[in-house]
Amino acid sequence: MAKTVEQINQKIKQGNVVVLDAEEIIDYVEDRGIKKTAEEVDIVTTATFGPMCSSGAFLNFGHADPPIKMTKAWLNDVPAYAGMAAVDVYLGATEISESEGIEYGGAHVIEELIQGKPVKLRATAYGTDCYPRKSIETYVTLDMLNQAYLYNPRNVYQNYDVATNSSNRTIYTYMGKLLPHFGSATYSSAGQLNPLLNDPYYRTIGIGTRIFIGGAIGYVAWHGTQHNPNQERLANGSTFGPGATLAVIGDLKKMNVSYLRAARFPGYGVTMFMGIGIPIPVIDEEMVQFLKIKDEEIYTNVYDYSVQRRNRPSYGKVSYKQLKSGHITVNGKKVQTGSISSYSKAKEIAQTLKSLISSKKFLLTQPVSPLPKDEKLGTLEILAQEEL
Repeated sequence: MAKTVEQINQKIKQGNVVVLDAEEIIDYVEDRGIKKTAEEVDIVTTATFGPMCSSGAFLNFGHADPPIKMTKAWLNDVPAYAGMAAVDVYLGATEISESEGIEYGGAHVIEELIQGKPVKLRATAYGTDCYPRKSIETYVTLDMLNQAYLYNPRNVYQNYDVATNSSNRTIYTYMGKLLPHFGSATYSSAGQLNPLLNDPYYRTIGIGTRIFIGGAIGYVAWHGTQHNPNQERLANGSTFGPGATLAVIGDLKKMNVSYLRAARFPGYGVTMFMGIGIPIPVIDEEMVQFLKIKDEEIYTNVYDYSVQRRNRPSYGKVSYKQLKSGHITVNGKKVQTGSISSYSKAKEIAQTLKSLISSKKFLLTQPVSPLPKDEKLGTLEILAQEEL
């Protein structure tokens, strides 16, 4: 018998909801079967924790006296985009410091704000009758800001590629350091805990879905940039390629550094590790079929990141069980694997979300609109104007 989000929320309020995380439900289904699980379990919590470069924060500073209409702004010498209203800026996680380069960036500023540290604000303007001030330099803390919220245009990839390196030199990428001659392979996914692998056709995850983000409560705001549902899939719905993505939003003032951390990848630059958890309501037996997915049933492609062209060579497909074993075979060679995301942290987030739901502190939401299921992903072409 199908269940609704409203019925599940009522069980949360009554204190008799049954919640498992996406790892726990695997054994539960094997022990009790699909039908019994659908009847007995109400929610499965999923999570991921890894580098999510397409992240950042909107900040509002309030007005100075006399006021200023910021046209350029820096936070700890990291440029923030000020082309909006007078004292609104967007600080991108991967923006780098003008004085420290790739050693320090927007993600570090965001982390320091969450820690309560003062951050130096510098801004310039052209001056108007209503905004006469042309420059300002001061220090701000998160508590001093009117609003501060995270808005990440692309998080929670459904799946992602494995990166390796066939060249004769070490390369430094957003997938980490890759040793020459297939000396290493890196991947970034929580596998069986990943939200969009547990709801591969977005039956319950959509615009308006309430989520756990960075230690706070947030929402899915839109489908993410580079959202690409038209990818090859297995029968269990899992994609071989990156697949779907989510744009997410949450209150920065309520986040903590246990679930949001700045990081620097040598030779690449700054990124931000995001912790995101998404509850999936067990609405019917079909949902259980997807939720019981495990690492040995999820595959991804191995690509050569030393080749910088669109159709870089593929070295086949591997499962997450193989990746987590520590070694895979690439081009006939045994290659050591390493994850740049944290499964243990994802598990912690799934358990934290489970606890919030069980203690009546987190209710589910019904999406107000579904994620696109037929979106084409374009590429940047080098064209002359006369070709258009």
